[in-house]
Amino acid sequence: MKFSHLSALVLLTLSTSSFAQVIKGTNYQSPYCGCCKEWVKHMENNGFDLDVVYKEDLTPIKIELGLRPEYASCHTAEIEGYTFEGHVPADEVKRFLDKKPARMIGLAVAGMPMGSPGMEYDDQKDPYEVLAFDENGKTMVWSTHNQ
Repeated sequence: MKFSHLSALVLLTLSTSSFAQVIKGTNYQSPYCGCCKEWVKHMENNGFDLDVVYKEDLTPIKIELGLRPEYASCHTAEIEGYTFEGHVPADEVKRFLDKKPARMIGLAVAGMPMGSPGMEYDDQKDPYEVLAFDENGKTMVWSTHNQ
């Protein structure tokens, strides 16, 4: 009898801790973009639950969320009050959310580099930087990939 109670407690704990790790947010994207859909899949496979909002013109959202044009990509996510632009890897988003760096309002991967999440194609991997940015548009290199 004690064993079954312990088993039930372990199962409940495991399912509760898995549920608690889901990170919710919203991704704004064009209804026609396939790589945006692939990035959302990447995020969902890594513990995120993103609502998808389709927009023909993403410029107003990008401006509202503090993104400068030079860091723009094809989609913009808002997660826990921060902005994540483009094909930012899920582990970088998690690290940013854990650290909450002073003054920084988000991360961006400008353009659409091959080999970034959602932009996988065969074994092509372009080098790219993930930039942290503040509300004044100042950036710092958060991480580098495929170097």
